[in-house]
Amino acid sequence: MDELKRKLDPSVFNIGRSQVGKHNWVQLGKQVSRKVQHVKDKVKNLLLQIQEGMELDESSLNSLKTRSLIESKEWKGYSVKKGPNYAPKRKKFATDLTRENLQTWKELQFKEYNFNAKGQPLDAGHLHPLLKVRKQLKDIFRQMGFEEMPTNNFVESSFWNFDALFQPQQHPARDSHDTFFLKAPSTTRELPEDYVERVKQVHESGGYGSRGYNYDWKREEANKNLLRTHTTAVSSRMLYALAKKPFTPKKYFSIDRVFRNEAVDRTHLAEFHQIEGLVCDRGLTLGDLIGVLHDFFSRLGMSKLRFKPAYNPYTEPSMEIFGYHEGLGKWVEVGNSGMFRPEMLLPMGLPEDVRVIAWGVSLERPTMILYGIDNIRDLFGHKVDLDLIKRNAICRIGIE
Repeated sequence: MDELKRKLDPSVFNIGRSQVGKHNWVQLGKQVSRKVQHVKDKVKNLLLQIQEGMELDESSLNSLKTRSLIESKEWKGYSVKKGPNYAPKRKKFATDLTRENLQTWKELQFKEYNFNAKGQPLDAGHLHPLLKVRKQLKDIFRQMGFEEMPTNNFVESSFWNFDALFQPQQHPARDSHDTFFLKAPSTTRELPEDYVERVKQVHESGGYGSRGYNYDWKREEANKNLLRTHTTAVSSRMLYALAKKPFTPKKYFSIDRVFRNEAVDRTHLAEFHQIEGLVCDRGLTLGDLIGVLHDFFSRLGMSKLRFKPAYNPYTEPSMEIFGYHEGLGKWVEVGNSGMFRPEMLLPMGLPEDVRVIAWGVSLERPTMILYGIDNIRDLFGHKVDLDLIKRNAICRIGIE
């Protein structure tokens, strides 16, 4: 055995020793002796058959694969032959009905017309999804008899943005973490002095049945210029202008940009759009607000509403608005609402029995829901996908 092992390759010796013992071809011991005269090697025959291109049964192939004697490889071949339109030279088909082609049309072969082919893409402008939803919302407000407020001033003074709304000067929303203050011009040049004095008084010592906030109100804080944090600053201007005339009931709305120093993520931007509606009339109640909200949101396709008590510095009572979203199958917050406080309205000079009900919602959130967009940065901002703007569908509001 030792002599045989030296003469043979180790792998051949090991395979041979297992096979001869298995098939009882030789006598193994200190001496190796033949037990059969002729050996029939099935494995060798199978390998020769494969080499000659013969087909084997599946069990034989699996046996050879298990012993790593063969491996399967896939080979793809191609057969090239002349087709029915073969020609030694490429034929050029006529595509245009020119004067020359019409004169020699018998000698030409025209290309078949493809009725499924699309025309050249038009180099034209496309409406942004936000613009489409805004147009639909404006139509809803106008159908309800609302008048649009002018919102062309992105820069506001702290007085109209905060103080006129009975928001205290130490309120966290005024902090630089939430508000963009301007460096130049840093302050406003004029404010209605008589109205400023009344606002100062109601902040410091109250009035109109209120105790106020009991702090030293500072004019320099009210003079600071900022990027408006909400369109309610426009509402305060409109209500003050309304108070200077003989009182007439009004319905106002606005849809425009506001700015807050937010951490940017998939649902928040530092610049976004706010939708605001308000009704100013005598003797309004919380029931009127709820009724108007049901009317407004039903036109948006949200007939199921719920309300939750909330706190706002310039509204009392205040309510968060929740709507049942049929697509998501759950209740989602859709806005905020409330009745403007007397501390805000009476210093303006409005009659004591006049009440103002108001609500605000985002423009981006319903647009994202309507168009199936889950990242606000894909909808608005410098990272917006222009192809999305080109292929977006028609806005459909009011369909659940």
